[in-house]
Amino acid sequence: MSGPAEHEQPVPGRSYGTLPDGTAVERYTLENDSFAVGVLTYGGIIDRIDVPDAAGAHANVVLGYADLDTYARANKPYFGALIGRYANRIGRGRFALDGREYTLAVNDPPNTLHGGTRGFDKVVWTVESATPSALCLKYVSPDGDEGYPGRLEAQVTYSIDDDAGLRIAYRATADAPTIVNLTNHSYFNLAGEASGDILGHVLQINAGHFTPVGPDFIPTGELAPVDGTPFDFRRPTAIGARIREGDPQLVIGRGYDHNWVLDGTPGGPLGHAVTVHDPSSGRRMDVYTTEPGIQFYSGNFLDATQTGSGGIIYRQSAGFALETQHFPDAPNKPSFPTAVLRPGQTFVSETVFRFSARVDQR
Repeated sequence: MSGPAEHEQPVPGRSYGTLPDGTAVERYTLENDSFAVGVLTYGGIIDRIDVPDAAGAHANVVLGYADLDTYARANKPYFGALIGRYANRIGRGRFALDGREYTLAVNDPPNTLHGGTRGFDKVVWTVESATPSALCLKYVSPDGDEGYPGRLEAQVTYSIDDDAGLRIAYRATADAPTIVNLTNHSYFNLAGEASGDILGHVLQINAGHFTPVGPDFIPTGELAPVDGTPFDFRRPTAIGARIREGDPQLVIGRGYDHNWVLDGTPGGPLGHAVTVHDPSSGRRMDVYTTEPGIQFYSGNFLDATQTGSGGIIYRQSAGFALETQHFPDAPNKPSFPTAVLRPGQTFVSETVFRFSARVDQR
């Protein structure tokens, strides 16, 4: 869905301020009777998702800031942002493609993280179309941007439906061989953005394997079975149930910050990847994606230096992220699903976050 629905009229955005260089930023609201989603043109940031709990009371369930200045100055956690050209990490900030080595901006020494120093989260996206139910954004990344080869045209469409579903559709083309891995970096707290930690949320991930990492957070290349480990979420389990166990992988990440290898067929139809339920509010979120992996991050590095939109300081595990993706460091791991995009090809990816609420969900 790249443009307005036939029965809908275009809608304008509202001014959200200007960046230090004078660039104007707008905010768009997608809403219906089920819920509402706020999106900024800066970074494509989702700054608010309002959904009802089991009693019908609405709350914002994503972490974020209250103003543009803070997003532009201090969004190191990437709250709500679009991530590119390459989501997650690339080891040592380099990769080889067609016999040539490329050196990227290293912003998470010794690695490249989430696209580099000025990734897609730090640019203003152009609005292609906007209606009450869909917002289509575009950004053109020039050849050599952050060290990546080729001119990349990226398009991301946020759309909502009457069943409280938020769909994020990604498309990209390039004029030279390159790599691409796009995602959204929203942090969720289904009890409400300012309600404390998410360790009591109950999580289920449809994955029998994950990709262990070394001390530098780069995958070793192994697809390790989750059997008998704290990474087995095939049955609904509280996020905090095993997070303090002495598993070496949990020690490295200070909790969960790993890629799960989703069951199903990558690149095929949307597959059900994750269910999360908050017992206190009854809110539930189901995640569907065409991607082969998902990074579950339990907010381990939130360190009380961020004050959220609700005026509450974010501490460790104030929210969790579920980043649908190709695997971290895939350009340097030939055994991982490829992230190469060539001229004439189109990168296509879709993810749906669907919200509901019932008291008895577990």
